[in-house]
Amino acid sequence: MIPDIGAVFGEYTYLASEVAFGTVAVGLLYRVGALVQAARTIAALYPIAYLWDWYTLHIGVFAIELRTGIDLLGIPIEEHIFMVVVPAFVLGLHETLRERERSEASQPVENRQ
Repeated sequence: MIPDIGAVFGEYTYLASEVAFGTVAVGLLYRVGALVQAARTIAALYPIAYLWDWYTLHIGVFAIELRTGIDLLGIPIEEHIFMVVVPAFVLGLHETLRERERSEASQPVENRQ
């Protein structure tokens, strides 16, 4: 059975999940020293994501039920955060895997696992 965090967080469910995943994303990016590079990439992606999100919400592709109800520039505040957290998480995982590959490549063959 899947736990119902919506029963715990109510209208803050979406926001709480973004804070949790965003914390992991920032931690990964910080660990590999990629915060600035990720911020540049996210800034470049953000306008495209915003337009895509605004359009799909306005034509009714999806609805967000467990949210605060606060809108900014025509979309829920949680969606703005989502458009930062998702690429940050992806970039954090990507950079973590790259860092691991680099460290493995620099080890002598007999020490690799």
